[in-house]
Amino acid sequence: MCIICKATYDDLQEILQLQYLAYQTEAALFGNKEIPPLKQTLDEVVEEFNSGIILKMIDENNRIIGSVRANELDGTVYIGKLMVHPDYRRRGFASRLMTEIENHFPNKRYELFTSTRSIDNIRLYTRLGYKIFDSKVIDDELEFVFMEKVCN
Repeated sequence: MCIICKATYDDLQEILQLQYLAYQTEAALFGNKEIPPLKQTLDEVVEEFNSGIILKMIDENNRIIGSVRANELDGTVYIGKLMVHPDYRRRGFASRLMTEIENHFPNKRYELFTSTRSIDNIRLYTRLGYKIFDSKVIDDELEFVFMEKVCN
């Protein structure tokens, strides 16, 4: 059974290593390993830790197999870096992580973004009640969609 709880400072290096592994799939969509999640440093993760919340999902061996981050600003919760270890995908863990991060910020507006090429991500977020409200073309290869979920 996997457990979701708040990450500690001591977890951040392991979460960053998971991020480097988990985001290989995204990099493959572009044929380019120069995407921001693969270039993020530990210091940048520490900044995110200090300004918001990072959740971790641990397996029965206490190994981190999933994570998600969020911070709140002016009533909107910005969610990012949802990741699940490739060996644990398609088991509902990403949905569980999303539900848990939302539970830490009840009755808010949630916002996230993903690439238009990330069809599986868009499908997941749509299933969880998120709707596309904006898009931004970065260059010929990259376009982001911004998705929101508003709770009353």
